[in-house]
Amino acid sequence: MKDLSLKEKYIKEVVPALKAKFGYKNEMAAPKIQKIVVNVGTGRMSQQASFTDKLLPAVVSELAAMTGQKPRTNQSKKSIAGFKMREGAVVGVSVTLRGERMYAFLEKVNKIVFPRVRDFKGLETTGIDSVGNLSIGFKEHTVFPEINPEQAKADFGVQFTVVTRANTREEAVEMYRLMGVPLKS
Repeated sequence: MKDLSLKEKYIKEVVPALKAKFGYKNEMAAPKIQKIVVNVGTGRMSQQASFTDKLLPAVVSELAAMTGQKPRTNQSKKSIAGFKMREGAVVGVSVTLRGERMYAFLEKVNKIVFPRVRDFKGLETTGIDSVGNLSIGFKEHTVFPEINPEQAKADFGVQFTVVTRANTREEAVEMYRLMGVPLKS
């Protein structure tokens, strides 16, 4: 039997289980993932001399390889002297995933990336906020299979947020468990 993709699993298994547990009258009332936002902050990297020539293009290309979508650069809106930041300077790179790419990215993180993280024992449920959005951070981006650690030009961390359409935190926690996200009890 063919293994179900994460989207098929959500439609065929997760929604009926959520309907049975929480008593929804309609499938559309069940919590659903709306988007995944992947962020890379360029804070200390931007202080280096070769940032715009070498490091920023490397971060953009490696994030594009990890997500399958071209990232956008985020500029600062105003100057802050305490952070040595000028208006218009690049402060981060981000990608917003929706649809098939969103499900494929979450499936890759569940099945490939989490097992590659050293001493990984599951995600704390404290990473889920009151409306069910899950925030996860990696200290190294080299845990993604598309990145070769020997050829990586920049070393950076990756943070991503799974944005849901859940009414309560409990509904979202149950949805994540049914979808196979490794949460601690």
